[in-house]
Amino acid sequence: MEQTLPWVVRELPPPGSLDLWLLRVSDVPLGILDEQVLDATERQRAATLMHAADRTRFTAAHVALRRLLGSYLSLRPEEVHFGRDTCPCCGGPHGRPTVLDADDRLFFSLSHRGDLAVVGTAAAPIGVDVELVPDEDGTADLAAMLHVDEQAELAALSPPARPRALARLWTRKEAYLKGLGTGLGRDPSLDYVGSGRPEGPYPPSGWTLLDVPVDRGYAAAVAVRGELTVQGPLVRRLAGLDLVRHTCDALQKARTPP
Repeated sequence: MEQTLPWVVRELPPPGSLDLWLLRVSDVPLGILDEQVLDATERQRAATLMHAADRTRFTAAHVALRRLLGSYLSLRPEEVHFGRDTCPCCGGPHGRPTVLDADDRLFFSLSHRGDLAVVGTAAAPIGVDVELVPDEDGTADLAAMLHVDEQAELAALSPPARPRALARLWTRKEAYLKGLGTGLGRDPSLDYVGSGRPEGPYPPSGWTLLDVPVDRGYAAAVAVRGELTVQGPLVRRLAGLDLVRHTCDALQKARTPP
């Protein structure tokens, strides 16, 4: 289910709940993304991407993230400053992304792939992931990285059914690892999340893992620490026009042929 919302000042998600948003990058008018809200690190990361489509997706996703977090914290998007928790694997300063000075009131996660970006927020550690469903030839290498029981589940399926099941399983896996703060620094074969039971929830203990309804050809999942006390997940759609500079000059420039 999707619900289109305007940009508003939002209440922080209460314990036992989470908020999810979906952005379709193709909905964002080209040439007038509000890139000014990004910091120097984000602009540098975007500039290193070789393909224009990748740069647009990265920029749109990070502008959306800043606007969402700012709406919770009563900050302008450019006033949101990011940090990193300590990595649980090695103790280095590259763990879960955080908002500085948010006092652990707000946890967030961002994932983008293809035409989609997904943002999740909660009052507890959270991870989201979205992936394209691979073709049949692209499943073997990825499946080899999984828990032995997950590999067995995939092997028991017919070849045409494996790509969708693998995408569903892999997004659950990455969402959980992002929630832990390790990402793929933790061996994906260590934790079982399973390929079946689309109604959820799934292991591991102490976390809630749910599939997220997204567009055909994609799979997505969310992991949040603890139990949810509200029904979910409801996916709210982010309107592309909310990510652009709403000025006559910008709109006129975009419409004027070179």
